[in-house]
Amino acid sequence: MKVDNSLPLEYSTEENSLKILGFWIFLGAEIMLFATLFASYFTLVNRTGNGPTGAEIFEITPVLIETILLLTSSFTIGLGIHAMRIGNKKATMAFFFITLLLGAGFLGFEIFEFVHYVHVGATLQTSAFTAILLTTLGTHGLHVTFGFFWGLFILLQIKKRGLTRETANKSFIFSLYWHFLDVVWIFIFSFIYLKGMM
Repeated sequence: MKVDNSLPLEYSTEENSLKILGFWIFLGAEIMLFATLFASYFTLVNRTGNGPTGAEIFEITPVLIETILLLTSSFTIGLGIHAMRIGNKKATMAFFFITLLLGAGFLGFEIFEFVHYVHVGATLQTSAFTAILLTTLGTHGLHVTFGFFWGLFILLQIKKRGLTRETANKSFIFSLYWHFLDVVWIFIFSFIYLKGMM
């Protein structure tokens, strides 16, 4: 295996570089998934039937807290990758842990939000609007949940094996995924929540 020590650890082998390229291609498919959900949402947003509208069910405070938690986690995962690149295992693990803690907080607020929707009568069966709203939010939430466990396993690998070419590659790919989820959330926050509250 040819190793290029002039590159960051996560790119140091051809295999690692190809894994990162492959993950960028995978993210392209994820973009298409969320683009389809957003297109469906924009098509169905006014089809509320006898159910509530976004303006009637959206609450700004939990959404702002979710946004702050997720955007802060994007910052901390970036710090984690920086710490990884300078070879600081302890700082890498600390920033990954903080990222996962913020992600768990986000999920807690999202669960609270879903419970609120059910209490006000916004379920999958209520209307086309509530069905696509919950499907879009739920899909993002499932991605964050998956990311939480993925990040946890990587954290455990770093603890056990240290910062190697393999753990660095996995960590970097995970950070791409986490940043992607944050970008999707910015679209959800802007075009579903803020637009829906107007």
